[in-house]
Amino acid sequence: MKKTNRMKKFLAAALALTAALSLAACSGGGAQSGEGYKVAVIKQTDHASLNEIADAIAARLGEIEAEEGVAIECTVTSGQGDQSVLRQLADQAIADGVDAIIPIATSAAQVAAVSAGKTGTPVIFAAISYPDTAGLTGIDYVTGTSDALDTGLILDMMLAQNPGVERVGLLYSLSEPNSQVPIAQAKEYLDGKGIAYTEATANTNDEVIAAASSLIASGVDAVFTPTDNIIMNAELAIYEDFIAAGIPHYAGADSFARNGAFAACGVNYTNLGAETAQLAYRVLTQGMDGMEDFYQLPGDTITVNTETAGALGADYTVFEGMAANLVPVTTTQD
Repeated sequence: MKKTNRMKKFLAAALALTAALSLAACSGGGAQSGEGYKVAVIKQTDHASLNEIADAIAARLGEIEAEEGVAIECTVTSGQGDQSVLRQLADQAIADGVDAIIPIATSAAQVAAVSAGKTGTPVIFAAISYPDTAGLTGIDYVTGTSDALDTGLILDMMLAQNPGVERVGLLYSLSEPNSQVPIAQAKEYLDGKGIAYTEATANTNDEVIAAASSLIASGVDAVFTPTDNIIMNAELAIYEDFIAAGIPHYAGADSFARNGAFAACGVNYTNLGAETAQLAYRVLTQGMDGMEDFYQLPGDTITVNTETAGALGADYTVFEGMAANLVPVTTTQD
């Protein structure tokens, strides 16, 4: 269905306002030598992990301004999980003549790579779990950072907590490229251990709630979710149901644990954002020559929600030594 001209004007105005507000927040206010760059940061959607990455990118770019004596004009916008909005944001960034686009999460990166195709504008993606699967490798103007999971480690955590697990729920979205590989890895792992599993998929918040209820009804002993943005967006709506059923939820991003899931293991997203900003500045100043298709960051941080652990009667000290960092958190509403 075509949008009316009125709708188009409203959306354009809303996006312009978002960009303007984000511009002030993203400025580092560093010393300026006359040399300057324009960077567009485009989040796939808004949730704790992607916001953390965007904040870290903006903060590091601000530090680079001061350290290098350059001006970096940076806008941060969100596609709100809508492909058409993501495309409009990416196309607008190209039309504005930005020097680089930093898309956060897979769909945002795929859209940005297409939009930048004609101009060859550098695209430095952030938090793409499997860039090759997403079709983001082998493109001479695209590079970025990857947060690929150690799926086996997360499932090792699950068995360390409860060696008697008999059935695992796999909760994910079919529309999330980040989930394809780790779900396949999880099935292979569980098959190798002789552990049964039940799959439940969803593409909207209401579907996630229904999927979680179906896993509870099926009698799973634990639930695994990769770095799935759709499930993450609904975590606050399902975590209490899992707790009431005595089911620990394990995931691939710390934002899940901050929103009520029992435990997560993956990349430190503040570090990932800072590394992405540093990589972007390298591209801005040196070009793409010599760049790898992507740079893998270590998924060495276990995050545990201590409130959820207490409600489940779970001893999370069993995770000590399984990764480089063990971070306790409590539930937040963002």
